[in-house]
Amino acid sequence: MTRRDHITPTATNRRRVALPIVLAALALLLASLVPVQTAGAQRAAAAGRSPEKPTIVLVHGAWADASNWTRVVIRLQRDGYRVYAIANPLRSLSGDAASVRAFLQTIKGPVVLVGHSYGGAVITNAATGLPNVEALVYVNAFAPDEGESAIALAGPESALSVADPTTVFDFVPRTLPPTPDTDLYLKRSTVLRSFATGLNAVDKAVAAASQRPATLGALSEPSGPPAWRTIRSWYLIGANDKIVPPGVEETMAERAGSKVVHYDAGHLGLISEPLTVSRVIERAAKAVASAR
Repeated sequence: MTRRDHITPTATNRRRVALPIVLAALALLLASLVPVQTAGAQRAAAAGRSPEKPTIVLVHGAWADASNWTRVVIRLQRDGYRVYAIANPLRSLSGDAASVRAFLQTIKGPVVLVGHSYGGAVITNAATGLPNVEALVYVNAFAPDEGESAIALAGPESALSVADPTTVFDFVPRTLPPTPDTDLYLKRSTVLRSFATGLNAVDKAVAAASQRPATLGALSEPSGPPAWRTIRSWYLIGANDKIVPPGVEETMAERAGSKVVHYDAGHLGLISEPLTVSRVIERAAKAVASAR
């Protein structure tokens, strides 16, 4: 009878057997730690790139400047967004839109374009046909259709719509009647009672002192083809806005098909409620990122 030798596994053999098992378990563990990707992130990964946060461009309105966006900018930058609060010339609607459009054309990648007040009319014209602008956000803003002007859209309930404009505006030069090139400043009383409602006394005084004028021509110039016909939009409606009344904002937002957010703010909600404003802007930015 032939004797069959019994071979005892050595330590080396045991390691050879155990190593594949350990590697398989490690692979399963790592797989369980990988987060589920959004559709946009999956497409980005397939293309060999990281999901891209859009650039946010902020456009101020009349009787204001880019510093009105300061509290919003701080929040957006803290959350990792590249932000530009750019100058709006306030000289003519077509010229202002051309200035903003030229800036937008220097930006690579997707853009969320935000306008406040008259700045809404500007972005409506500036973004038309621009492929990198993927979302519009209107903050207490005008969103005109073709042929409409900001001053006409304000309507009879606006504090700007009075029988005697000299009770609301200071004209520079003072020569009457005004021309399209005449600068319009808000009277201090108009700022305090209507334009800057919701701000504290210090901020109201600053708003009155630091306003930049718009020309009569800019506020009364008919708008061109609107960008909101082809670009999705969000709209913040201030319940206490005395410059662009809430009912007017509702009508424009509905016509544009905007996603509407109501908030308890006056016309300068970007100053008094920066958290709400920045959250809506980020909502638009996230929608853009997830769709790419």
